[in-house]
Amino acid sequence: MKASTHKDISIGIAAFFTLLLLGTFPVMAQQSAAYVGVDQGKWFSSVSTDRARYVPLAAAEFSVAFRQPANGKTLVVVYEHLDSLVGSDTLIVQTPDSVSWSWQVPAIDYRGYIVEVFLYDSGSLLDYTDIGLDVSSNWSKFPRYGFLSSYQNMPQEEIDSTISVLNRYHINGLQFYDWQYEHNQPLAGTVQDPSPTWNDIANRTNYLSTVEGYINAAHQRGMKAMNYNLLYGAYGNADQDGASDTWRLFQDPNHQSPEFYQLPSSWASNLYIMDPGNQDWRDYIFAQERKAFLAIPFDGWHVDQLGYLGSLWNYAGEPVDPTSAFASFLSQAKSQLNVDLVMNAVGQYGQQEIAQAPVDFLYTEVWDPDSTYGDLVKIISDNSSYSQNRLSTVLAAYMDYNLSSGYFNTPGVLFTDAVIFAAGGDHLELGEHMLSNEYFPSAKLLMTGALEGDLVHYYDFMVGYENLLRDKETVVSLPLSAEIGSTSLALSSQPSRGSVWSQVTTKGNLVILNLVNFTNANSMAWRDRYGTQTYPDTLSEIKINFPETTRIKNIWTASPDFHGGSPSDLSFVQSGNSVSFTLPSLLYWSMVIIRLDTTITPVNGGQTGLPKSFSLGQNFPNPFNPTTEINYRLAAAGRVALKVYDVLGRTVATLVDEREEAGKYSVTFNASSLPSGVYIYRLTDGSYSKIKKMMLLK
Repeated sequence: MKASTHKDISIGIAAFFTLLLLGTFPVMAQQSAAYVGVDQGKWFSSVSTDRARYVPLAAAEFSVAFRQPANGKTLVVVYEHLDSLVGSDTLIVQTPDSVSWSWQVPAIDYRGYIVEVFLYDSGSLLDYTDIGLDVSSNWSKFPRYGFLSSYQNMPQEEIDSTISVLNRYHINGLQFYDWQYEHNQPLAGTVQDPSPTWNDIANRTNYLSTVEGYINAAHQRGMKAMNYNLLYGAYGNADQDGASDTWRLFQDPNHQSPEFYQLPSSWASNLYIMDPGNQDWRDYIFAQERKAFLAIPFDGWHVDQLGYLGSLWNYAGEPVDPTSAFASFLSQAKSQLNVDLVMNAVGQYGQQEIAQAPVDFLYTEVWDPDSTYGDLVKIISDNSSYSQNRLSTVLAAYMDYNLSSGYFNTPGVLFTDAVIFAAGGDHLELGEHMLSNEYFPSAKLLMTGALEGDLVHYYDFMVGYENLLRDKETVVSLPLSAEIGSTSLALSSQPSRGSVWSQVTTKGNLVILNLVNFTNANSMAWRDRYGTQTYPDTLSEIKINFPETTRIKNIWTASPDFHGGSPSDLSFVQSGNSVSFTLPSLLYWSMVIIRLDTTITPVNGGQTGLPKSFSLGQNFPNPFNPTTEINYRLAAAGRVALKVYDVLGRTVATLVDEREEAGKYSVTFNASSLPSGVYIYRLTDGSYSKIKKMMLLK
């Protein structure tokens, strides 16, 4: 069914969300209390969107499937950007198995959202789930790269099923690995009459209908389709196809030993390495790629290489450094083909040169000696520096590399993703299967159902908070200390065994702490070659202290490991230059966001002047019992109303209803006569309206 906003809803729930929609509304779920007694997943089987990304003002189509009949119950949907509510929908479920609805996404480009979905029955919360949503007109800002590697004859239903799974992870671009006929002639047949089948380099039979079926399905989901090929690979008999042997690179200055990559004897050919700086080779391979793009609707070229190959010479006996040709090769490819470009920097080989070329983002296939979690962080940082903070990073980092069968190690995968995502990167790992090997068709390991579910939360989190993780944040140093009870908790500025890695970044008036729990890790080797990484212990009630001279407006947290990544408000104490707060729990990865107060300005030698804007603070303490303090600021004089409502929209207290002058105010709310639960407080002054929610726990 389709649902338009606020139709066929109960009076109480309608009133509650109508109130929420009256202004600009930071809204918080209380991590420790909001979902007490809710058996998550008892009702919701899945939640999905129709696309991996949306252009501004597009209609996003949502669908929820139920495990048991839910007709007649109320579905409440909350759309949040960071910790601010931007909209909601409420509808009555009319069919037992599923419900669908539309939401017109906001007009602001390059923004991530967390969408919370709640199921109610007679005002009682039955279940909740979350999903991320990305509004980006171009995939290159926040790439989430996946792959395809098998193109046998497939029914469209199987193709659609694979793309649907990748869409749930919000994969917005696909590398079509080894789709091609020959590396020096990727298209089999002609532009006018492409071959329906061909054998690839491994002598697998690939089907044009499958390649095109995947591309069409990807396009319908907002995904880019990238044509994989080397920039310098050619078959041994390429001279018969017009690629001269004199364009090759050689292991000696006398062109006696051509450089090549040896492949199994059962394969079609070894790969001979052509000189990427040779203009004749460039003209040849660009012409061959142009045929592929004209015949098959790929969006771009994923350009591969083989990394450092040792000392090399061209046919004339001149020494050649292939990296010196990378940037000009890519620039010419862009000019001649006019397609999206991505190039693999194998082990970071040539990445500085690639970063100066017209690529959509930087892509690194990670190999030794970059073997630790800290090395992953450094690669992402280096790539940002190489591109002057312009380009995002995707890491091809293969997990559990030495396992020959069985399942991926869940903590190994989640630690690696937590580090990559927290550092601002993306992990190429998902396709028809999860990657464990540089030969993408290899599918020797499986994901457990639990890991699949965990990764959904991790990708939702990366999407929902992309503006805090991947949007030009600045890494800074902040002296932090932490303790659990009376015991000090080790914090480290780099991923280290036996400690919590704390990376601190800033963006505008936000300070962002990413905390990754390595206190119980048995290794800092990210690849987890034999799948032996240990599960972390959950750390609870972590008191964190840090110095801060600027007044703090609020502190909140979110984690892919708890409540689907929903934001949760944190109480804090700021005394002098010292700030402390308590993080309720840390499993693998939690993020804490500190919003500095920029609504007031120091004047007259540092004294505080009048507020610059209308604002409503989060009550403190929260949760509370039975009293709490609510602060607000007025930029101009006017009549002010501050009221408290229950979840049914009924007024339970009027705290202020009078004319007030511009300034800062504090009001105490005593809820001794009210039952435990969620309450809404709303401040209006005639021109503005702001709403927040609080939790009373008795």
